[in-house]
Amino acid sequence: MIRWMIVIFLALLLISWFTPLLQRLGLGRLPGDVRFKAFGREWNLPFASTILLSMVATLIGYLI
Repeated sequence: MIRWMIVIFLALLLISWFTPLLQRLGLGRLPGDVRFKAFGREWNLPFASTILLSMVATLIGYLI
């Protein structure tokens, strides 16, 4: 169980590091990504970007 918690923590850390780079590439602004303001904060739900990145990761995993 602790191993999975470490993996999830590292994945979230990597995602937070690469978020500015991915936003410059246009991810997070695709049709299907939802942005809204609530409670004085901007919220981002990147549905389309998540599907796209999942497909790329699956393709890379398949090729390797």
